Amino acid sequence: MPGHKDTLYTRVLKWRYKHISNKTFTHILSVAVGFLAGLASVSLKNFTYFIESLLEKGIVFSSNQLYFILPVVGLTLVYLYVKFVHREKLEHGISSIIFALSKKKGIISIKKIYTPLVTAPLTVGFGGSVGLLGPAVASGAAISSNFGRLLHINTKTRSLLIACASAGAIASIFQSPIAAIIFAVEVFSLDLTMVSLLPLLLASISGVLTSYFFLGDETLFNFSISAPFEIKDTLFYVLLGVGTAFASVYFTKMYFGILSIFERFRSPKYKLLFGGLAIGVMLYLIPPLYGEGFGFINDLLDGDHIKALGKTPFDNYTSNIWVVIALLFGITIFKAVAMSTTFAAGGAGGIFIPTMVMGSALGNVVAKVVNHSGLGFSVNESNFTLIGMAGLIAGVLHAPLTAIFLIAEITGGYELFVPLMITAAISYLIARNAIDYTIYTRELARIGALLTHDKDQTVLTLMQLDDVIEQDFKVVSPSMTLGEMVHSSVAKSTRNIFPVVNEEQRLVGIVLLDDIREFMFDTGMYDKVSVESFMHRAPEHIFYEEDSMQKVMQKFQDSGAWNLPVIKDGKYFGFVSKSKLLTAYRRKLISFTK
Repeated sequence: MPGHKDTLYTRVLKWRYKHISNKTFTHILSVAVGFLAGLASVSLKNFTYFIESLLEKGIVFSSNQLYFILPVVGLTLVYLYVKFVHREKLEHGISSIIFALSKKKGIISIKKIYTPLVTAPLTVGFGGSVGLLGPAVASGAAISSNFGRLLHINTKTRSLLIACASAGAIASIFQSPIAAIIFAVEVFSLDLTMVSLLPLLLASISGVLTSYFFLGDETLFNFSISAPFEIKDTLFYVLLGVGTAFASVYFTKMYFGILSIFERFRSPKYKLLFGGLAIGVMLYLIPPLYGEGFGFINDLLDGDHIKALGKTPFDNYTSNIWVVIALLFGITIFKAVAMSTTFAAGGAGGIFIPTMVMGSALGNVVAKVVNHSGLGFSVNESNFTLIGMAGLIAGVLHAPLTAIFLIAEITGGYELFVPLMITAAISYLIARNAIDYTIYTRELARIGALLTHDKDQTVLTLMQLDDVIEQDFKVVSPSMTLGEMVHSSVAKSTRNIFPVVNEEQRLVGIVLLDDIREFMFDTGMYDKVSVESFMHRAPEHIFYEEDSMQKVMQKFQDSGAWNLPVIKDGKYFGFVSKSKLLTAYRRKLISFTK
């Protein structure tokens, strides 16, 4: 039977190659991965909401007074799953996808299909202050990658389908197909051509329809614009853009700062305990920090800030609007802290939705300050709540177009398009100049695995050092005589460079054929001189574990060398030649752009 299955599988593939063109097949697959990514997103949401509803109904805990325990429970369950089932370090969803696209030819482990569907609901359902978008995108991308491998899809098409799966997941969660396409283009640095646009569009539509099929017309935000943009409010939207920019910088720095603090804990158990209790305390004082926070955003959009704030120790003072403003500003400050602590303690989730929560709170704060300043100004608080979200998305993710179109689609119209552009553009420009890389991209940039819209940089990122390393060089030792070198190495080599290594296989120098040419035919010198007297230092070294392809290219440019040695684990590993490097670059550029 296994042989029969293999034969049937092979026949199906052959039939496909004969009867369906690659372009048509890509379109069919984009619909399929959009559906599967949408299905993963729906499953993720439902599982999370199921956990939350169990806790809210009192099956596990009956009172908000015990909420501080819940994050510890959730993080413990995640820890046990990772230790005994997943057995690998959890990775940030979006960052791991970009790394797979740039360095793994779009190959993603099959574990990443189901792991986010388990760890994220446990984290969020038990109060972890993170979002579900990142895990949904990660699961959809893993489905797409493994689906593509099963059907023998080439690397370029597999990468496109991963972007399609991401668009399908986002479209399913937010029911915003245009923003989903733009997210794939902005975050994954995808070239928007007709070749990529149609598959992205099909996947996005498929994801939205999947959401409608399983969830009906239920939407995350039940909001319709009641007050259009007025030109007199322009200055306040500019102010909001500046505010969200500074909040974006704070958000990013707080994330990396808290991660660095938790790195001091030697045991993950201490991280879990300390982080879980810290989150619990924050939830007790500020209940809206619980989970994703969509309910908080909807309450603000409805104009009910008391319901949005929930039951807090400060309930007796919320009749004072400035206390309300202070509490909302506290959410702006502590959402970043709670989210970062959740990640640092070992939780799983995404940063996109916490960004929206923080932005909604800040936008509402700005509107309330304007309305209650006593200067006679009046603005629509719901509009500022929405546009605050766009400002934070643009600043934190460096994705202004995604921010603009997402909020426009959420509101069901483009009445706020002008203020959206004002706030998102200002926030992006200030944040982009203050911080070069986002939470998604900083580590990727450090290791040379970041994809950008700069084609030259992207091609270098997609190149693999292993593909250009040559190892057919004859190795010599420093103590070897000239005669031994000529007979055992020079006579048997087709190369004009010889690496000199010691007993530990560490590179101590190189010898060029030109270095010994004038002595090669003087047999009287064969036993009188050794390799050590001819060798010299290489003009530069390439370090296998550290150097990105951009750095390798820069080393060739700075040194003027035609061949540079590669060092791996401190030992000689081979050479990279400039000619082979440039040939590989040209081939990758042709493959990338055609």
